[in-house]
Amino acid sequence: MRNLDPRAPLVLDTRELGRRPGSQRTVTLTAEAPAELGIEILGVPEGSEVEFDLRLEAVMEGVLVTGTATAELEGECARCLEPIEDEITIDIQELYLYDDSRDAAAASDDDEETDVRRTEGDLIDLEPVLRDAVVLALPFQPLCQDDCPGLCTECGARLADDPDHRHTEPVDPRWAALQDLAATDED
Repeated sequence: MRNLDPRAPLVLDTRELGRRPGSQRTVTLTAEAPAELGIEILGVPEGSEVEFDLRLEAVMEGVLVTGTATAELEGECARCLEPIEDEITIDIQELYLYDDSRDAAAASDDDEETDVRRTEGDLIDLEPVLRDAVVLALPFQPLCQDDCPGLCTECGARLADDPDHRHTEPVDPRWAALQDLAATDED
């Protein structure tokens, strides 16, 4: 088990809840985005602001965290490679089990296999939950517009800029000799 730094931007202290089921508090937080938050082609820029609006609620087993996170996205279109700038708002709902409910060594081994989140003392880490939520909310192939035509496969021209873009029909090399005959007949 790792030790959380209570000064880290995405670490919250739940001590005020007092482990009394039903007690709750709201948290509004703005933190810097961690590195590599997203997929290769689209993501939240490192160091940009992520705004959280959360409710922490003590339940019998631990702390239930619900709310939203909002962040700016930057990337490129999967078809035409034009820059994309957008905003994403994701829902967060995660239960952090109290860490004293089982032996800590056994708990950390089992939790890695089952993706169970645990408190560390009275601290919870939002980064893994944020990372999972952002990656799952992003489109597999982001587009600059829903009907983006992409790039020309022959020359790489952006087809949205020139909808009438065409190339002459490539001649099958097996019929190239006949094309030469047609050219001599016209002369």
